[in-house]
Amino acid sequence: MPATTWTEAQLESMRAVGDPVADAVVAELFASGQVAAVNELMRTLVANDDVPSDSLLPIVRDYLKQTEALPSWADPQRIRRGEQVFWQYGSVIITCLFCYGLPACYAAAKGVQVLALTARLYSNPTRRVIETAQMMVDVMRPGGIARAGRGVRTVQKVRLMHAAVRRLIAEHADWKPEWGTPINQEDMAGTLMAFSWIVIDGLRKLGYSLSDQEAEDYLYAWRVVGHLMGIRDEMLPADVNSAALLMRMIAHRQYAACPEGRQLMKALHDMLKYHLPGNLFDPVPAALTRYLLGDAASDLLAVENHELLASLMLPMRLIGIKADKTLDRSPALRQLSTIFSRKLIESIMLVGRGGNRVSFEIPTDLRQTWGVNWLG
Repeated sequence: MPATTWTEAQLESMRAVGDPVADAVVAELFASGQVAAVNELMRTLVANDDVPSDSLLPIVRDYLKQTEALPSWADPQRIRRGEQVFWQYGSVIITCLFCYGLPACYAAAKGVQVLALTARLYSNPTRRVIETAQMMVDVMRPGGIARAGRGVRTVQKVRLMHAAVRRLIAEHADWKPEWGTPINQEDMAGTLMAFSWIVIDGLRKLGYSLSDQEAEDYLYAWRVVGHLMGIRDEMLPADVNSAALLMRMIAHRQYAACPEGRQLMKALHDMLKYHLPGNLFDPVPAALTRYLLGDAASDLLAVENHELLASLMLPMRLIGIKADKTLDRSPALRQLSTIFSRKLIESIMLVGRGGNRVSFEIPTDLRQTWGVNWLG
């Protein structure tokens, strides 16, 4: 069952635990001498959104069948209500992911190591970041985590990729034992918080009136995703308060300055500035990260120290937004984040992801609800 509290000893023990179900698939491939098959599997999963089942090995097809069912405690009505939260706030939710959720992951000095190493080995940072946002859209689109929904397939694919990375990175010369098992249960739970609790906290900090019920339903939908991703139920928060506690504990245990976190943070902000149109919004990603993540964690990541009001005043003035003296929960900050979010999504929808995949894809009805224009 989902939990309401955790101990230091429990979280530390979870750093040695991966995902036995998906790990067994990769282990069997290695045991049968099919290392080349693992590499080919990785290439196939990275290069394709939809992988035909007849192109996969039988053991992988069995895995997909075994892991497609929702947990017994999943409530379809609550999942739909969680999807409705994404429907209403989705464009700003993606901004919260980029300017709060991912930076929170980068601040975790142990957990960030696998992100840094896989970024160097397997893909460019722009594609990795956009694919992270694409997973969010896939699972939270209407019906995304219904049986055989697109989000379920996306999560199954990511879960199997994690198992392959876990095996390959654990044997890499640069991996240190003190970091624990790559992509372990604590780090997966922390990443789930980046998609769920941090989004809730970010929306509220930006001045959006998210009700308690909406917050609980949004977290609930992501709790189902966490189960599908292979996170143990006892590592899934039962409610918003317990999610906040889990995030605080992980931050206390892991937040520290490290070059890998700073490199990924800089790459993320450089990517956002590069793809946003013109230079008007250049200071916004760093300013929002400092506002949402806080100065202490932002300092660990060497986030540019733009004073929030000063750095945002020019873009607000040029797009006709009147700001008061404090932006905390102000209508001005909410309006700016809405406009910035639309521009951000419009820009990344034009970025190619390579392989047999379309660029960043959002259902037409969601784009219309969010006021996002497709320029392709």
